[in-house]
Amino acid sequence: MSNAAESAYIPYSHVEQIREARAVLETESAALADLARRLDANFCAAVHLIDHCAGSVVVTGMGKAGHIGRKIAATLSSLGIRAHFLHPAEAVHGDLGCIHSEDVVLALSNSGETEELTRLLPIVRRFGVSVLAITASLQSSLGREADVTLALGRMREAGPLG
Repeated sequence: MSNAAESAYIPYSHVEQIREARAVLETESAALADLARRLDANFCAAVHLIDHCAGSVVVTGMGKAGHIGRKIAATLSSLGIRAHFLHPAEAVHGDLGCIHSEDVVLALSNSGETEELTRLLPIVRRFGVSVLAITASLQSSLGREADVTLALGRMREAGPLG
Protein backbone atom coordinates (compact mmCIF):
# COMPACT_ATOMS: atom_id res chain seq x y z
CA MET A 1 0.00 0.00 0.00
CA SER A 2 1.11 3.53 -0.63
CA ASN A 3 1.76 5.98 2.18
CA ALA A 4 -1.27 7.99 1.02
CA ALA A 5 -3.49 4.94 1.44
CA GLU A 6 -2.05 4.20 4.87
CA SER A 7 -2.67 7.72 6.17
CA ALA A 8 -6.15 8.05 4.64
CA TYR A 9 -9.06 8.48 7.00
CA ILE A 10 -10.92 5.22 7.55
CA PRO A 11 -14.52 5.49 8.74
CA TYR A 12 -15.23 3.61 11.97
CA SER A 13 -17.50 1.10 10.19
CA HIS A 14 -14.57 0.12 8.00
CA VAL A 15 -12.15 -0.17 10.91
CA GLU A 16 -14.00 -3.22 12.19
CA GLN A 17 -14.04 -4.77 8.71
CA ILE A 18 -10.31 -4.26 8.32
CA ARG A 19 -9.64 -5.63 11.81
CA GLU A 20 -11.69 -8.74 11.05
CA ALA A 21 -10.00 -9.20 7.65
CA ARG A 22 -6.57 -8.99 9.28
CA ALA A 23 -7.60 -11.50 11.94
CA VAL A 24 -8.77 -13.94 9.25
CA LEU A 25 -5.51 -13.56 7.32
CA GLU A 26 -3.47 -14.04 10.51
CA THR A 27 -5.44 -17.20 11.35
CA GLU A 28 -4.91 -18.56 7.83
CA SER A 29 -1.21 -17.66 7.97
CA ALA A 30 -0.79 -19.48 11.29
CA ALA A 31 -2.59 -22.53 9.89
CA LEU A 32 -0.26 -22.65 6.88
CA ALA A 33 2.81 -22.33 9.13
CA ASP A 34 1.49 -25.17 11.31
CA LEU A 35 0.83 -27.30 8.23
CA ALA A 36 4.38 -26.68 7.00
CA ARG A 37 5.74 -27.91 10.35
CA ARG A 38 3.60 -31.07 10.12
CA LEU A 39 5.07 -32.22 6.79
CA ASP A 40 6.76 -35.57 7.33
CA ALA A 41 7.48 -38.88 5.59
CA ASN A 42 3.74 -39.39 5.07
CA PHE A 43 3.74 -36.37 2.77
CA CYS A 44 6.50 -37.97 0.69
CA ALA A 45 4.54 -41.25 0.63
CA ALA A 46 1.44 -39.37 -0.56
CA VAL A 47 3.42 -37.68 -3.34
CA HIS A 48 4.83 -41.08 -4.33
CA LEU A 49 1.35 -42.66 -4.46
CA ILE A 50 0.01 -39.93 -6.73
CA ASP A 51 3.16 -39.71 -8.86
CA HIS A 52 3.19 -43.47 -9.48
CA CYS A 53 -0.56 -43.86 -9.96
CA ALA A 54 -1.09 -45.80 -13.20
CA GLY A 55 -4.81 -45.01 -13.18
CA SER A 56 -6.74 -42.04 -11.87
CA VAL A 57 -6.77 -40.22 -8.58
CA VAL A 58 -10.35 -40.66 -7.38
CA VAL A 59 -11.08 -37.87 -4.91
CA THR A 60 -13.96 -38.25 -2.47
CA GLY A 61 -15.43 -36.37 0.47
CA MET A 62 -18.75 -35.17 1.89
CA GLY A 63 -19.95 -31.63 2.53
CA LYS A 64 -17.23 -28.99 2.68
CA ALA A 65 -14.57 -31.69 2.26
CA GLY A 66 -16.36 -32.68 -0.93
CA HIS A 67 -16.19 -29.12 -2.24
CA ILE A 68 -12.47 -29.08 -1.49
CA GLY A 69 -12.17 -32.50 -3.14
CA ARG A 70 -13.76 -31.23 -6.34
CA LYS A 71 -11.20 -28.42 -6.44
CA ILE A 72 -8.33 -30.85 -5.81
CA ALA A 73 -9.54 -33.13 -8.62
CA ALA A 74 -9.83 -30.15 -10.97
CA THR A 75 -6.35 -28.91 -10.04
CA LEU A 76 -4.81 -32.36 -10.53
CA SER A 77 -6.48 -32.57 -13.95
CA SER A 78 -5.09 -29.15 -14.84
CA LEU A 79 -1.63 -30.47 -13.98
CA GLY A 80 -2.08 -33.41 -16.36
CA ILE A 81 -2.81 -35.95 -13.62
CA ARG A 82 -5.90 -38.03 -14.36
CA ALA A 83 -8.35 -37.28 -11.57
CA HIS A 84 -12.05 -37.04 -10.92
CA PHE A 85 -14.40 -36.56 -8.00
CA LEU A 86 -16.60 -39.37 -6.70
CA HIS A 87 -19.41 -38.39 -4.34
CA PRO A 88 -19.33 -41.02 -1.55
CA ALA A 89 -23.11 -41.21 -1.22
CA GLU A 90 -23.54 -41.64 -4.98
CA ALA A 91 -20.76 -44.22 -5.16
CA VAL A 92 -22.85 -46.97 -3.63
CA HIS A 93 -25.74 -46.12 -5.95
CA GLY A 94 -24.06 -47.02 -9.22
CA ASP A 95 -20.97 -44.84 -9.50
CA LEU A 96 -18.40 -47.43 -8.37
CA GLY A 97 -17.73 -48.35 -12.00
CA CYS A 98 -15.31 -45.42 -12.21
CA ILE A 99 -12.88 -47.14 -9.81
CA HIS A 100 -10.17 -49.50 -11.10
CA SER A 101 -7.38 -51.42 -9.40
CA GLU A 102 -4.65 -49.05 -10.64
CA ASP A 103 -6.36 -45.99 -9.11
CA VAL A 104 -5.57 -44.13 -5.91
CA VAL A 105 -8.52 -43.02 -3.79
CA LEU A 106 -7.94 -39.70 -2.02
CA ALA A 107 -10.45 -39.47 0.84
CA LEU A 108 -11.04 -36.16 2.61
CA SER A 109 -12.74 -35.76 5.98
CA ASN A 110 -11.94 -33.34 8.77
CA SER A 111 -13.26 -35.66 11.48
CA GLY A 112 -12.17 -38.86 9.78
CA GLU A 113 -15.46 -40.36 10.93
CA THR A 114 -17.77 -39.33 8.08
CA GLU A 115 -20.25 -42.18 7.78
CA GLU A 116 -20.44 -42.18 3.98
CA LEU A 117 -16.64 -42.46 3.73
CA THR A 118 -16.25 -45.12 6.41
CA ARG A 119 -18.86 -47.22 4.58
CA LEU A 120 -17.21 -46.60 1.21
CA LEU A 121 -13.65 -47.58 2.13
CA PRO A 122 -14.20 -51.34 2.57
CA ILE A 123 -16.00 -51.38 -0.77
CA VAL A 124 -13.25 -49.57 -2.69
CA ARG A 125 -10.65 -51.80 -1.02
CA ARG A 126 -12.16 -54.73 -2.96
CA PHE A 127 -10.91 -53.03 -6.13
CA GLY A 128 -7.35 -53.25 -4.82
CA VAL A 129 -6.83 -49.49 -4.79
CA SER A 130 -4.46 -47.56 -2.58
CA VAL A 131 -6.16 -45.15 -0.17
CA LEU A 132 -4.69 -41.78 0.74
CA ALA A 133 -6.50 -39.88 3.50
CA ILE A 134 -6.38 -36.24 4.49
CA THR A 135 -7.96 -35.79 7.91
CA ALA A 136 -7.37 -34.18 11.29
CA SER A 137 -6.17 -37.30 13.10
CA LEU A 138 -4.18 -40.43 12.37
CA GLN A 139 -6.32 -42.13 15.02
CA SER A 140 -9.62 -41.49 13.23
CA SER A 141 -11.35 -44.35 11.41
CA LEU A 142 -10.28 -42.90 8.07
CA GLY A 143 -6.73 -42.28 9.30
CA ARG A 144 -6.34 -45.87 10.49
CA GLU A 145 -7.90 -47.42 7.37
CA ALA A 146 -5.81 -45.53 4.80
CA ASP A 147 -2.50 -46.70 3.37
CA VAL A 148 -1.13 -43.19 3.81
CA THR A 149 -2.62 -40.50 6.03
CA LEU A 150 -1.85 -36.81 6.07
CA ALA A 151 -2.94 -35.66 9.53
CA LEU A 152 -3.70 -31.95 9.55
CA GLY A 153 -4.45 -31.69 13.25
CA ARG A 154 -7.31 -29.63 14.63
CA MET A 155 -7.36 -26.21 13.07
CA ARG A 156 -9.31 -23.18 14.09
CA GLU A 157 -11.51 -21.91 11.28
CA ALA A 158 -10.86 -18.37 10.18
CA GLY A 159 -13.66 -15.87 10.56
CA PRO A 160 -16.18 -14.81 13.15
CA LEU A 161 -17.88 -18.23 13.32
CA GLY A 162 -14.52 -20.04 13.75
